[in-house]
Amino acid sequence: MPPPPDMDAHARGAESSAAVPETPDLPQPGRWRLGVALWLLGMPGVVAVVWALLPPLAASQALLPLPLWAVLFLSGLQTAVMLALAVAAGVLLAPRVGLGAPVLAAWLSGVPGTRVHVSRWLVPGAWGGLAGAAWLFMLSAIAPESLRPAEAGGDVVTVLVKLLYGGVTEELLVRWGVMTLVLWGAWRLVQRGRGTPGRGLVAMAIVASALLFALGHLPAAQAMAGSLTMPVVLFVLVGNTAFGLLAGWLFARRGLEAAITAHVLAHALSTPWM
Repeated sequence: MPPPPDMDAHARGAESSAAVPETPDLPQPGRWRLGVALWLLGMPGVVAVVWALLPPLAASQALLPLPLWAVLFLSGLQTAVMLALAVAAGVLLAPRVGLGAPVLAAWLSGVPGTRVHVSRWLVPGAWGGLAGAAWLFMLSAIAPESLRPAEAGGDVVTVLVKLLYGGVTEELLVRWGVMTLVLWGAWRLVQRGRGTPGRGLVAMAIVASALLFALGHLPAAQAMAGSLTMPVVLFVLVGNTAFGLLAGWLFARRGLEAAITAHVLAHALSTPWM
């Protein structure tokens, strides 16, 4: 007779797999369709950033080493390539560690039950967006003077950059790409690629990606403030790390769509006051 199943191991596996959503096991063409869809989803944010670069670059056009159009094209190309690499990393590695974009993957693969997935990501994503907006509103009251905008709300291009690049493209770069890669690497190192990643590894990946997310905002803060003083650095790191933890948790528990929803909604609700 075969040995009885290891019930404890089964329970541990069930507990670990319950911590993260599971992307349908798509055939390879389906996975690449998912990758193309995610890349296209992030490209409007890339265009918005290039559009935002146009006025300052045009003002200093005489100092540019290349024609203005070439600088804009290369800037957009660089970000588009980074986005493609992040999307590819997520498409290849996310299913192995239990992460995913369940709604989009199910829609592309024709898997039934998409409505169930929607209920799983929309409500937590909305609550995350409300929490993120409240956090951003509180930060706006204590922001260093050098980081406060001249007027609340900003112009159309600034708003589009926040919503499209901040809300969508950043989630694809940081959560879908970086967090997935960090979790996969830790899973391969600690668990030798066996089973599903434990809660500790998932938490570590969330924290690591949140810190990298915060560090990625320092160049923009320096451009806005003129210099990276200690108050500016602390404000940027604490503010963005906190939101990165929220977005990472949503990605791990409810999927990429929940993290994007929270990020977009947080910017949309807080923009009139920032």
